[in-house]
Amino acid sequence: MHTDVNALFANLWQDYVAVTPSAQKVHQLLGSSQQDDVINDHIALRTFNLDKVNLNKLAAHFIALGYEECGEYHFEAKKLYAKHFEHPDRNLPKVFISELLLDKCSAYLRDTITELVAQIPADAASADNFLYSGTHWQVSQATYEKLLEESEYAAWVAAWGYRANHFTVSVNELANFDTLQQVNTALKHAGFLLNTSGGEIKGSPEVYLEQSSTLADLHPVQFSDGVATIPSCFYEFARRHPLSCGMLYSGFVAASADKIFESTNAR
Repeated sequence: MHTDVNALFANLWQDYVAVTPSAQKVHQLLGSSQQDDVINDHIALRTFNLDKVNLNKLAAHFIALGYEECGEYHFEAKKLYAKHFEHPDRNLPKVFISELLLDKCSAYLRDTITELVAQIPADAASADNFLYSGTHWQVSQATYEKLLEESEYAAWVAAWGYRANHFTVSVNELANFDTLQQVNTALKHAGFLLNTSGGEIKGSPEVYLEQSSTLADLHPVQFSDGVATIPSCFYEFARRHPLSCGMLYSGFVAASADKIFESTNAR
């Protein structure tokens, strides 16, 4: 496993921008020329509740670097369970990891995903590069489409494998923007499409967190039976509000996260 937390995030970022070219354009649009103020609030990772690759297996990479478990979340409709992790160094990004609960899914989905994960070598999940290793299997476009009918989440992981599903700009740190609304307006003027599920801004100052996101880039993926262009990854924007103690809220709001997941929906 990585011994350098910054190296891990640098590798995750390089893998992410390779399939999310719009991320660099977001940096150019929002960043200040005077300072490097596009700070990563958090990343998100997706997986399945199978022993070989479950949430805890992914989290182990971060726990080894000093991260601590700080919250858990349930998404009943999407059949997901998630936790978030924080580092004692508050300047390091938070990490949000979710897993699809296969026991709540159809036999077809459960069997298909179990077969894909069976192709991963036994100890692969502990390798340095696992969190940005992509797919360890071959999947057909027809299988992807069938998974998509039941679970966008399952289809996404089947197509893209292990990589950051999104990075997140900390709006609090931006020099040229004060509100999430200003960020959204700039993004739209620049031609970015935003996720409008649950409104352009999910959350509010009352729950101490406001979030928005682009729609995922459309990027080619190599299926076993050809290449198809499908949603890859997206960029999120988070503005955190202070708690009564004065510290910024550092958790997540399940109702908002539920809608953020839909940034990778087909369009």
